[in-house]
Amino acid sequence: MPFQLPQQPAPALPARWCVFDGSQLWLLDKRLPSLPPEGCQLTGTSFLGVHEEHNLFMAELVGNRPEQGEWLPLRPALMALPAAQIQAAARAAQLRQFRHSHRYCGHCASPLQTSRDQVGKHCPSCGQVYYPRISPAMMVLVNRGRELLLALSPHFTPGMYSALAGFVEPGETLEECVHRETLEEVGIRVKNLRYAFSQSWPFPHSLMLAFTAEYDGGDIRPQEDEIEDAGWFDIDALPTLPSPISIAHHLIAHGRELILKQET
Repeated sequence: MPFQLPQQPAPALPARWCVFDGSQLWLLDKRLPSLPPEGCQLTGTSFLGVHEEHNLFMAELVGNRPEQGEWLPLRPALMALPAAQIQAAARAAQLRQFRHSHRYCGHCASPLQTSRDQVGKHCPSCGQVYYPRISPAMMVLVNRGRELLLALSPHFTPGMYSALAGFVEPGETLEECVHRETLEEVGIRVKNLRYAFSQSWPFPHSLMLAFTAEYDGGDIRPQEDEIEDAGWFDIDALPTLPSPISIAHHLIAHGRELILKQET
């Protein structure tokens, strides 16, 4: 469900809280809690919008942790949460990162103030305006008949293969990025690009845009230091894949379904 972004919480709606302590997020019964931790001191409390008919709040813990619940690093926390709450936690994590990294103006070094929209920041001295950074990155799943092109990166879980991905460069279109990254990473040319879907990914502020494409030539040549291994995998003999919460997992499942539909 998309966010609604009113300036104030809706009085009739229940709440959900994203409470952070350092790099960890507080979960209660594997969910975002409906109340802040009882008896604990919080700072930086802010309203982030309405999501799933809940007012979403964020805060930072000060002092001792509550006895109930558990504290998890962001990635394990996202994997533990119900699918419908992942987007809420991702928004909180990205806004928190922005607020921590934008305390002073990059132009004149004056302390920044929160803007009226409660999302951006502005400099009262020189007038500079700042908004949370969003970094577009493409992901592409290439097929050759029944086969999918998957790659193993050095920073992946051992044995896990995924679709190709890369950040969009300044002055570059998404389509140009797909062609460049595919050629750079594995030496393959592609054709017939099709947009599939997107995902906000808070590590730290990516917007993943997923595409499918068809093989158009070339031999696999893994890029040194970027790709440990890459190969063509039949849709009925896929290797270990990324977590189900990731856009890569959904893209590979989507690509497999497209091939199966073409065969019927």
